[in-house]
Amino acid sequence: MASTKNRLAEIAEQLSRDEQAALLEYAEFMLTRSEHAKTLSMSEPVEISRPEDETVVAAMRRLSDTYPMLNKDKILHEAAGLMSEHVMQGREANVVIDELQLLFQRHFETHNEKN
Repeated sequence: MASTKNRLAEIAEQLSRDEQAALLEYAEFMLTRSEHAKTLSMSEPVEISRPEDETVVAAMRRLSDTYPMLNKDKILHEAAGLMSEHVMQGREANVVIDELQLLFQRHFETHNEKN
């Protein structure tokens, strides 16, 4: 690893500022691509235990981390509706969190059927 860092530093020193910026952009792109590939290859949810006094917002974060393979855009509309019921209508957080868990589970099952 140290030799890779050293070599990258040597290369970067020989480049112009614009080229260095391009190199950095490319490295960041590769990092994003690598993380994306890891996420897509995950077939099972990450086990993250539910805290006792979890808030609805924290539950959304936990469930997003539990199911990194899911496209959150597809879930957002339904999840926003549940969160709104909690905030605007006073539904209990535990009930909403239970429904959010079911929502994510249902999307996960659909995701697995397609793949």
